Amino acid sequence: MSESESVANKLYFGDNLDILREHVADESVDLIYLDPPFNSNATYNVLFRERSGDESAAQITAFEDTWRWDIESEIAFREVVTDGPYDLGRLLQSMREFLGQNDMMAYLTMMSQRLIELRRVLKSTGSIYLHCDPTASHYLKLMMDSVFGNRNFRNEIVWCYGGRGMSRRWFNKKHDDILFYSKTDDHFFDRDGASRPIAPEHVGRYNRVDEEGRRYARVINRDGSYSNIYLKSEGVVLEDWWNIPFVRGNEYLGYPTQKPLALLERIINASSKEGDVVLDPFCGCGTAVAAAEKLNRRWIGIDITHLAVSLIRHRLQDSFGDDLKPYEVIGDPKDLASAEALAQQNRYQFEWWALGLVDARPANNKRKGADSGVDGYINFFDDNSGKSKRIIVQVKSGRVNRGQIATLKGDMEREGAEIGLFVTLSDPTEPMRQEALSAGVYEPEYFPGHHYARVQILTISDLLSGHARSEYPRVGPESTFRQASRHRAIEGTQSSGLG
Repeated sequence: MSESESVANKLYFGDNLDILREHVADESVDLIYLDPPFNSNATYNVLFRERSGDESAAQITAFEDTWRWDIESEIAFREVVTDGPYDLGRLLQSMREFLGQNDMMAYLTMMSQRLIELRRVLKSTGSIYLHCDPTASHYLKLMMDSVFGNRNFRNEIVWCYGGRGMSRRWFNKKHDDILFYSKTDDHFFDRDGASRPIAPEHVGRYNRVDEEGRRYARVINRDGSYSNIYLKSEGVVLEDWWNIPFVRGNEYLGYPTQKPLALLERIINASSKEGDVVLDPFCGCGTAVAAAEKLNRRWIGIDITHLAVSLIRHRLQDSFGDDLKPYEVIGDPKDLASAEALAQQNRYQFEWWALGLVDARPANNKRKGADSGVDGYINFFDDNSGKSKRIIVQVKSGRVNRGQIATLKGDMEREGAEIGLFVTLSDPTEPMRQEALSAGVYEPEYFPGHHYARVQILTISDLLSGHARSEYPRVGPESTFRQASRHRAIEGTQSSGLG
């Protein structure tokens, strides 16, 4: 593997363990941020319930962040114990003896394999930030100690995000943990990059001076204790608790586990320089990737769902437009044969990928739910009413016939859709084409003379070759995925971070 294979900007589809082993070179990454998926909605007791060994293989798909102990977990466990670091193998065996064969143990086994690879690809001057919640943070910290060494532990950062909700049985759970480790003592850290700006009118609050001549303000915490907040010319030096609001407003893209851009900007500013390589092996909706692009870092993103890859591509284009630097998507089908292979391997992944070809958003809340006849949809605007029009999309990977086009027409009427797209892996028959033609055309009220077929049949082959695309009015902002706020890459200087 050449060095160029591992140095960004690259967006990979696939299992991050395979991607790391096959495509990312030793000591090629400056900063790693990972937010491993976990079933935060499950109760603590459910996570520790014993599982039989004959359940389906643990695999993460969109928003199904649950792991199961199965034969693949057993194989992974034995691999770490026999071939991994000695201390990690001993720890994992002790955890299994204590926890048993349950969801938590499957999760920890999965993480142990990946932490080994992440240490390998990290430069000696690099750092890693592992984002987790208190359900598993204590186990993960032991694993991080085993892989990176307890001497390289730097901080347990508490991200406080607040929000609604009230429990009658415990204190409200409104924080996550971020475990910050370096690979060696010679790690890069920019304290100025980790500061947050301060408004000029607040400078007067810093009316105390310590023995080193530094100005600071004393604040009272909620528990009655005191904390000192120091003033710098660039801003306030941060401590290990970060009060950053959860994602809201225009930044929210509809992705349940989305993290705020300000959180990732703070991490990237603190532990990397412009031009450094940032890796996120569980990149989800791509917040780390977007922050790295904004701050002039190179980046590598990996995700196992085509849904996430499609969302990230939209987000980058919406955020940076013509300023977006070139990047490569690796692992998604590029020809008909690979598309057919994906369809045979996993119909849902094929569906999400095919929807991405026509810039459509998955229906059914992006889950594998009951088939309502609609696999995806596109919202578009062709007037100034502020109300979007709708296109519904059906994706077919098997045999197709005229009756499916007739069904699509009925679904369009039920959904109030102006246009229906029928995306097919197989070539359509002539009766199908005639049935589509019988649906007529859509003519926008404010654009007389512009006609669009109400039912459009698009083959995967034609979409991949560029010989066809969905046709509809494109005069207004498309709102299939919530549009990310526009950002400018910061050139020539490093941001001071956000508070």
